[in-house]
Amino acid sequence: MTFRVPPLQRSGSSHSRGEASPRRDRAPRPRALITGASSGLGSGYARTLAAEGYELVLVARSEQRLRELSDQLGAAHGITAEVVNADLSDRAGIDAVAEVIESQTVDVLINNAGYGLRGALLDTDIADLNDQDLVLTGAVRELSLLAARRMRARGRGGILNVSSLAAVTTMGQYAASKVSTLVFTEALAGELRATPVTVTAVLPGFIRTEFHDRLGVERPGPDLLWLSVDQVVRESLRDARGGKVVSVPGRAYRLAGLVAPMVPRPLIRWGSSGFAFARRRDH
Repeated sequence: MTFRVPPLQRSGSSHSRGEASPRRDRAPRPRALITGASSGLGSGYARTLAAEGYELVLVARSEQRLRELSDQLGAAHGITAEVVNADLSDRAGIDAVAEVIESQTVDVLINNAGYGLRGALLDTDIADLNDQDLVLTGAVRELSLLAARRMRARGRGGILNVSSLAAVTTMGQYAASKVSTLVFTEALAGELRATPVTVTAVLPGFIRTEFHDRLGVERPGPDLLWLSVDQVVRESLRDARGGKVVSVPGRAYRLAGLVAPMVPRPLIRWGSSGFAFARRRDH
């Protein structure tokens, strides 16, 4: 399985008197690079993979939170968690992460960085829309391709791109960027289907994270629609390890994902507009 931690191989043999004592070296641990790792789903992936023995590269804009998480995971699991302070809406931030992928072995890449905008399309500055698209689509595409080429050459690796069930809606640029990432991920998975490298698009529904609090909006819908970070991480990693190209965590959301393509687009547009209107009216 792509994400299963390999046995830690040890080497060493007896040495004659006068030589150094026998060495018992561990084989390199697998390494995962996670964007948007300072909180929410990214932090959940980091905690789960650290518990499985992965070395980590943690990427986000909040350096202090990354360092706190790195220290926690290092102390709890004896792993190394490198911190990369990078803003993926900026060219320099993408380049910094790309340099890590080019210079280190990355066995698992998880593109999870988020970017939310509260306003409607007509009320949002075009620069903000472009920044959102760069984080949710451009950075995902560039880092995925860079990692995929290196993984294919090594003959192993896995990529998880966090899209969203919003990809089946018409909820503004967020949905547009997420559907772009979904289609890109499916296309990349198709090109790599004859290799040991897996590529999986994760389409979560509502997750209990800080995302909506940061946007200053209420969490819509009843509580039963909201999934925990642990459930999304557990189910998406299971699906990726099973070679699935699309993972939709949560039974209700999996059903919604199956039904959505059969719903007429005018009805999708109506439902999406109604949801957006409710947010603007309340806030």
